[in-house]
Amino acid sequence: MSDTLRGLDDAEATSRGGGLDRVWALWNRRKWLGIVVFLLPFTAATAVIMALPDLYQSTALVMIERQQVPEAFVRATVTSELEIRLHTISQEILSRSRLESLISRMGLYSDLRGKAEEAVDRMRRDIRLELRGADANRGNTTTSFALSYRGRDPQTVATVTNTLASFYIEENLKARERQATGTAEFLKVQLNDAKRRLDEQEARMGELQRRYLGELPQQLQGNLATLESLNTQLRINSDNQTRLAERRDQIAGQLAQAKLNSGGPEPDEVRLARLQQELVTLRIKYTDLWPDIIRIKDEIERLQKDMAAPKPKPKPVAGPPTPEVARLQDALGSVETELRLAKQDQTRLKQGISNYQARLDNAPKREQEYLDATRDYQGTKELYQTLSRKYDDALLAESMEQRQKGEQFRILDSALPSGTPAAPRRSRLLIASLALSLVLGAGAMVLAELLDTSFHSSRDLRAYTTVPILVNIPRIVTGADLRRRRWRFRLAAVGVLVALVVVGGSSYFFAHGNEQLAQLLSRGDRAS
Repeated sequence: MSDTLRGLDDAEATSRGGGLDRVWALWNRRKWLGIVVFLLPFTAATAVIMALPDLYQSTALVMIERQQVPEAFVRATVTSELEIRLHTISQEILSRSRLESLISRMGLYSDLRGKAEEAVDRMRRDIRLELRGADANRGNTTTSFALSYRGRDPQTVATVTNTLASFYIEENLKARERQATGTAEFLKVQLNDAKRRLDEQEARMGELQRRYLGELPQQLQGNLATLESLNTQLRINSDNQTRLAERRDQIAGQLAQAKLNSGGPEPDEVRLARLQQELVTLRIKYTDLWPDIIRIKDEIERLQKDMAAPKPKPKPVAGPPTPEVARLQDALGSVETELRLAKQDQTRLKQGISNYQARLDNAPKREQEYLDATRDYQGTKELYQTLSRKYDDALLAESMEQRQKGEQFRILDSALPSGTPAAPRRSRLLIASLALSLVLGAGAMVLAELLDTSFHSSRDLRAYTTVPILVNIPRIVTGADLRRRRWRFRLAAVGVLVALVVVGGSSYFFAHGNEQLAQLLSRGDRAS
């Protein structure tokens, strides 16, 4: 009776206790479940962590040296951003053919022999490129970059890292030289094409100048000035002819008068000149209807017909002319000669005026043709000069790249074999697995308690039903019950021990030498 009362009191005390009492009751009922659930994942995680292979990491620091020749003297043709070029170089170095050759030469990833694609993918994951600047927080220009590689053998890892760094240096030099050479070749082709077009247009310009000599736009002012000069000369020539004609008529009249005075017959030419002089004198005073003018005109016309009709040559009159007549004859011959020369000069001037007037008339049409040809010629000439300057700059830049005076990479700190593994971080992994196992064990205990529908106290029973509880009878444990409980405990312990051995052994076998799992578990550490 006392045991029954004590059990009832314990149950009631537990039901009336606080949160710690409930947790303690939960631990008493579900502790073995929690311990087993905790031990299984923790044993598996511990076996995996201890079986993971050590991974070593080596890092090479490569400095970026700027162009050694000042840009004021030689302008580089490689103008792409450094980050973009590094990305391009990385794609070239991390290509399948390049990595397969390196893997084969260094004997990497022996566990993946015959699986070239997987080996290449794993090596790409093991390589890391980190850009560094003077002040990374302010986004300054990249001044260096760190190249790192992870693997199982520290000596091999250092060798591979230095080899990759040398690849970056060689590929950068090749890429810059290739781009500089390509730029120079491209500009050379464009320059030759521009030179060919310039020669064609120069030949066209020369043909236009030869074909339309004197009609070109730049000769317009000269043609106008020459035409004005010719017109002025023609006016002066006309005035001279008028003056010479008047002088000739005057001398002819004087000669006729002198011959009359000397008693000799008056020649027809002298008479015609005298009549023309009289006609000019009368026309100044009278109109053409004046009788004397009509008479003189009829006489001039009759005399001209007589002079035009063939007639026997008159016999020369014997006797020398008087000095006055000889002087007038010489003067008349000189005036007639000057008048004939003036008429010839007039014909020449009129021909010149006609030629220059034709040039001026054709000038607008020639100007359009010449402007079209000049515009194309000037554009091509400017293009040729621009390309020529750029080609010279490209040749200088190509020479600079070939002499390795441009921007280049230099290994500042070579990779050295690491004495301590970089991954996995076993302490962190053990702490994380311990915490996770504890959470799983506690969760299993809580879940089992929630799924259990039995009553553990009289209070739980009163909360479930309205029937009054008269007495609380504790569990009566006999000796047989104790023996069966011990055997069940022993069997359960053996089963749990076997399970732990199986789980730990399989986990160790799975993780032993598994570099991929080691990389996966240490990825967060490397990113940090």
